[in-house]
Amino acid sequence: MDRQERKRKESRRDSGVLVIGLGRFGSAIAATLDRLGQDVLAVERDPELVAQWSGRIPLVEADAANPEALEQLGARDFSVAVVGVGSYLEASVLITGNLVDIGTPQIWSKAISAEHARILQRIGAHHVVLPEADAGSRVAHLVSGKMLDYIEVEDGFTVVKMRPPRETQGFTIAQSRIRERYGVTVIGVKSPGIDFVYATPETRISANDLLVVSGHADLLERFAARP
Repeated sequence: MDRQERKRKESRRDSGVLVIGLGRFGSAIAATLDRLGQDVLAVERDPELVAQWSGRIPLVEADAANPEALEQLGARDFSVAVVGVGSYLEASVLITGNLVDIGTPQIWSKAISAEHARILQRIGAHHVVLPEADAGSRVAHLVSGKMLDYIEVEDGFTVVKMRPPRETQGFTIAQSRIRERYGVTVIGVKSPGIDFVYATPETRISANDLLVVSGHADLLERFAARP
């Protein structure tokens, strides 16, 4: 590989996000990235969806299952690609495979089942998302206790927003000995009318506060279940 080719490959890693498929999943990602000022290009083959989103986000009409179409729209220049075509398994696999073939550094692919996810991982997707399964798991955690938000990061490590258990109210974090007793860490505290603050051992917890807590999911469930 000559110096010019190496420099081109390195420079593209700082470029934007290619979002393929404008169903509910893909359109939400593309619209959010665009609103945040990110360099994003959406690709959709359905003329009706193209018409619906035209003028709202950067968009091209193309069939990304066709390798030539990907080449023509400059897919090689994007450092991240999101494949939101989950309902059509064949198209999802073909598009993901095409992105792997051109060496896209980061490929996020939507799956609709565990089997679909395994196929995408085997052909080279770097991240596989199961939106319905993830949402169902998240809601189950939220409805089962005092948790107000729940984000599982990886391998069971989770961050939650929750109301403080009664035994912590009126005490500092050091006095409550939360980490020693429950194995979880209070990252920050949000009091009504006051900006979020990162927690220290001296941070005092009140009944109306919101806590942001991290730890293993099982330990967080135990802590959140306290009255």
